[in-house]
Amino acid sequence: MSDKTILVAGTFDTKSDELTFIASCIAAQGGQVLTMDVSVLGDPPVPVDVTKHEVAEAGGSTIETAINSGDENVAMQIMAAGAAAKAADLCREGRIDGAIVLGGSMGTDLALDLTAALPLGVPKYIVSTVAFSPLLPPERLAADVQMILWAGGLYGLNSVCRASLAQAAGAVLGAARAAVPPSKDRPLIGMTSLGKSALRYMVSLKPELEARGFEVAVFHATGMGGRAFESMASEGAFACVFDFCTQELGNHLFGSTVSAGPSRLTGAGRSGTPQIVAPGCYDLVDVVGWQPPDPRFEGLDSHAHNRLITSYVLDTKGREAVAKAHADRLAQAKGETVVLLPEGGCGEWDRPGGPLHDAAGLAAFCRTFAVQCPQNADLHRLDCHINDAGFARAALAVFDRWCEAGLVRSPKGTADAVTPDGAARRPL
Repeated sequence: MSDKTILVAGTFDTKSDELTFIASCIAAQGGQVLTMDVSVLGDPPVPVDVTKHEVAEAGGSTIETAINSGDENVAMQIMAAGAAAKAADLCREGRIDGAIVLGGSMGTDLALDLTAALPLGVPKYIVSTVAFSPLLPPERLAADVQMILWAGGLYGLNSVCRASLAQAAGAVLGAARAAVPPSKDRPLIGMTSLGKSALRYMVSLKPELEARGFEVAVFHATGMGGRAFESMASEGAFACVFDFCTQELGNHLFGSTVSAGPSRLTGAGRSGTPQIVAPGCYDLVDVVGWQPPDPRFEGLDSHAHNRLITSYVLDTKGREAVAKAHADRLAQAKGETVVLLPEGGCGEWDRPGGPLHDAAGLAAFCRTFAVQCPQNADLHRLDCHINDAGFARAALAVFDRWCEAGLVRSPKGTADAVTPDGAARRPL
């Protein structure tokens, strides 16, 4: 089993012993290693496959520039840009099957860029003295990155840090061996949602789309799920997007750490992927439930979803800001865009009679969205709730029309997909 190659990256001038130990653990299990040095000042005591000079050049700079900057932060950002670019190149060329990066806070800063440059599905591990720390911004974490604490190893090898390093080495090699590349047999639909207690359209939509010959991936819109969704959407990985839970946009807008970052609701638009969008749970801002109450949301109703997540209910002004943020992002879309606006409510808790229902706030949001909706987006105002059967039927009607028009690639490369009963597909 020597067919998997792992990129081992770090500052080989100061952490050669630790990095060499990781490489030896991978080799002892039959894996191959490709080493990358991201040092600046010193030279590694062992040969490396990718030198610091190559790394700096991949980032559009030189080691001399990094050294002459006289600033370790500036220097490491030069190396981070180069390491990310070089790792992405190695992956595209098929020379690596996974990556592991070792570092303290400085090395972890670089590791976040390197792992974010690798595609979703490529095993990526960070061994860090600040693993799981609040120092790490959620928006910089690769959607499928794995992390382990580098315990007791800041200055040299010992039995404590060997345990962490060996586990990480085995984990990345095992992941590379076990990884199953995404299937290309059926076109992939990307859908966003929350759990069924809040949003339920995927329960009926998923089997309908699968019966039409498509594969469906539903992403949990709680920050990292949205990041994974946006990453794949921006790469053009989806035949069509059903982005029906855009709550992360409001989370980002109001400063929550439960965020998919500033690029939420832009990936499909940038890649020209046909997208059907609905503002599921737009009225809620999720925050970390176990932290002290945020004074910014004082006076707002809240819902404790569990011990991890608390949701604050936006007031009318907040809802209008979220509507405008949707419009601003959708205006940049290059592909077909339809907005489904369920005027009966966009989450189970805001139904009439529901615990978080605000009729005036919902009306203000819908009114603002209708006014702000950009010309490149086709707005469908629906007289139903997002969890009603009528919403799912409206989404399928749009999708089926696009398939018949050839705007969505067919599972067979043609427009001859059929309905579940075997009859020729017709618009709903």
